[in-house]
Amino acid sequence: MSDVVIKVENLSKLYQLGEISTGTLSRDLTRWWAGVRGREDPYQKIGQANDRATKGTSDFVWALQDISFEVKKGEILGIIGRNGAGKSTLLKILSRVTKPTTGRIRVRGRMASLLEVGTGFHPELTGRENIFLNGAILGMRKDEIRRKLDEIVDFAGVDRYLDTPVRRYSSGMYVRLAFAVAAHLEPEILVVDEVLAVGDAEFQKKCLGKMKDVSENDGRTVLFVSHNMESIRELCSSAVILDNGQLTLRDSVERALFKYIKRTPPSSFSSNDGAIRFEKVMITNGKGVELDQLNEINESYRIHFIVRIDSPIQQQVVLGYTLFNEYDTALFSSSTLYSFENIRKGFSHLSTSIPHEHLMPGKYRVEGALYNNLECFDQHDQLLSFDVAISDPLLAKGIKPCGIIINRAEWDYI
Repeated sequence: MSDVVIKVENLSKLYQLGEISTGTLSRDLTRWWAGVRGREDPYQKIGQANDRATKGTSDFVWALQDISFEVKKGEILGIIGRNGAGKSTLLKILSRVTKPTTGRIRVRGRMASLLEVGTGFHPELTGRENIFLNGAILGMRKDEIRRKLDEIVDFAGVDRYLDTPVRRYSSGMYVRLAFAVAAHLEPEILVVDEVLAVGDAEFQKKCLGKMKDVSENDGRTVLFVSHNMESIRELCSSAVILDNGQLTLRDSVERALFKYIKRTPPSSFSSNDGAIRFEKVMITNGKGVELDQLNEINESYRIHFIVRIDSPIQQQVVLGYTLFNEYDTALFSSSTLYSFENIRKGFSHLSTSIPHEHLMPGKYRVEGALYNNLECFDQHDQLLSFDVAISDPLLAKGIKPCGIIINRAEWDYI
């Protein structure tokens, strides 16, 4: 038997902007009759891609367009993309909240969805009543739900409020109970949207651990949407990228995150017609050799900023940079206050050391800016990119340390 539990084939979803009709009763009836007979909508237009960066001319927009992929049993699939890429629309179709315009999906097993705060909850019912209601929707018997009740309440931490109507719950309490219900009532497929961002950091960590546990130990499938790249990296085994309603990549989570971050449009800007700007940025070793990869733990490395001055600046200028890893997490920043007022025209060279001994192996980029309290003269999201391939005793033995940097402090044995 195939281990594919979700199969999506040529899935598309078309939305009409503005009024939701053809404009006349006779055309609405013609559209309805075509649907009854299983025919194509005679008034459905071609439409445009859902690109927020351009101003469209059509009243019809493809939120999803010709998407196909499969998800296997026990897989944790991350779904990533910018706002408006079609992530939530895809999950709503998979959860049967809305219908696709074209294409089809096949789902094997019970599916529990957590798409927004309060999904599936009746506000007038108590927390306890909503637990039984959700269990009934999933097809569970009362005795099955009772066996799970204590575990759900303990995970959610809402014991004191269990017999209070959920309309009185805060958004955080809503999410705590909703996730506990979705994760513990034994669905074969768990679908979670960005809703976990409502919870506090401790609860988010708890939820990630639970999703990983139900996948690895119980063989359940998880679909997870998040803008937190570290959460995607920690939890998921593979990922898809959605861009303007189209699936552009289906790959391992490491490759998908790398491709997604690299293709995200930068927000770089310049001003003042380049009165002072970055000319070149580079990294060198102790011998002054320019490098694009750091290999030795005992080597000294410096980052150099060559700054071009086209007209004198009468105030001191801040040169600052921030180092990001490949998952777009800012690791540290450094800055200096420098006076360019004595340089009327030409170049200035500033450099500083890099704390490379704390960096995990991987890819990094440098973001930098030149500014003062009046204006920003030059700023770039990617002045420089480089790799770190420094060996570590733990890494050499196949042990991957947790976190995003390595603390190689000295240890005392007493």
